[in-house]
Amino acid sequence: MKDIRILVVDDAEEILNLLIKYLEREGYKVDSALDGQEGLQLFRRNKYHLIILDVMMPKIDGIELCKRMRNETNAPIVMLTAKDDEIDKVLGLRIGADDYITKPFSMTEFIARINAHLRRYLVLSSGLNNQDDSTLAFGNLKIDLKSYTVYRGSKEIKLTAKEFELLRFFVNNPNQVFTKAQIFKNVWDDTYIEDDNTVMVYIRRLRKKIEQNPNKPKFIQTVWGIGYKFIGE
Repeated sequence: MKDIRILVVDDAEEILNLLIKYLEREGYKVDSALDGQEGLQLFRRNKYHLIILDVMMPKIDGIELCKRMRNETNAPIVMLTAKDDEIDKVLGLRIGADDYITKPFSMTEFIARINAHLRRYLVLSSGLNNQDDSTLAFGNLKIDLKSYTVYRGSKEIKLTAKEFELLRFFVNNPNQVFTKAQIFKNVWDDTYIEDDNTVMVYIRRLRKKIEQNPNKPKFIQTVWGIGYKFIGE
């Protein structure tokens, strides 16, 4: 794990030091900052495999910082907050956060969730180039499950690890209807707390990337009163 680099940005120095201690114990290399501006400077100087951001911070808050970082990286972004605010959570997920942890939290759970996100991201970024029957085509949408690449026509679509996991779940189960709870269980199996809003936010994000018209989706369709299904014709 010595090559895995994580950025942690939190203005609470005691919490920051605790997170660094546990992450380094896992073998990760950790950079840290006490405000959003310093965190952004570190982010732009280095390559990180995962980023942890507190929401409430001076200079640049975690929501704005997440938004800027997501424009430049597909690495997992985990948000921390001292308040159980549903609005903040949905906003963070909408702009590209991969997970949301409310303080206080168990360090055992925290490390488990960080490890799970890193496993997914490392597979996504491993660059496997096996071109065989793992390549699926649905109209102008092409998905390679081994190289973790997605194309709409000739344009490559950049997905985060979690977005790709959601898409892979759908294409592996075409034309089947799933409730939000079933989708969450299968895609967010390491994140413990079932969250319907998370599923809806990620489906909106995925539709914006793969659908020609996200308001009239061709692939990921809503089955009213039940959930969603992927049309694999």
